[in-house]
Amino acid sequence: MVGRLLLRGMLVGLLAGLLAFAFARVYGEPPVDKAIAFEEQMAQAAGEAPEPEIVSRATQAGAGLAVGLLVYGAALGGLFSLVFAYAHGRLGSLGPRGTSAVLAVLGFVAIIVAPGIKYPASPPAVGSAETIGYRTELFFIMIVISVAAMVLAVALARRLWAQHGGWNASIIAGIVFLAIFAVVNHAMPDINEVPENFSAAVLWQFRVAALGIQLIVWTVIGLAFGAAVEPELVSRSRGRSAGRLATF
Repeated sequence: MVGRLLLRGMLVGLLAGLLAFAFARVYGEPPVDKAIAFEEQMAQAAGEAPEPEIVSRATQAGAGLAVGLLVYGAALGGLFSLVFAYAHGRLGSLGPRGTSAVLAVLGFVAIIVAPGIKYPASPPAVGSAETIGYRTELFFIMIVISVAAMVLAVALARRLWAQHGGWNASIIAGIVFLAIFAVVNHAMPDINEVPENFSAAVLWQFRVAALGIQLIVWTVIGLAFGAAVEPELVSRSRGRSAGRLATF
């Protein structure tokens, strides 16, 4: 059963990656081109020789972008299916579609939104090459802490569910997550490496596009995966119920 869930998750992830690629081509690539143009202008002003183009810009914006998003979508869909296999039946009375949707929302908040508030995506020309390792390390630390905080919040909500009801338990768990995030967000070091003359509009467009790509991927996986697995899971559940009734 887990194998079939994994396969469906990867197929749904491919669909999500394909749709995200279409969005990225229309909305993500223009600010990238503007950022690259700014970077080249800054290099010329500093008298630096242009760097050799190992991979053409057309390949980067076309086949390279498509392959990257398809691989990302398939990998995320596979991981999502494994988490779903564990969580299904453990989130109250939620069915397959509800469980899938809730997991997608929680994952999007914990993995994309919360870390992105502290360390948002940056286009070319933003960020020093000397600090890329340090910035990457901080970003992944933020993801790990955010995911751990979300797991803690979900476990707390499950514990409080019977005593306080689903609504109150969810609110309390949400407050706990926000409190942990606020403390960590304040404690983690800030990074501000945006060049002085870099266009604020380009930076905003790039970050909105980056968030939009992730939103499409997580939304498609959350909705399509639940729809894909619901018929079989509901049928299995009914079959087990009928089998138990037949024994009486």
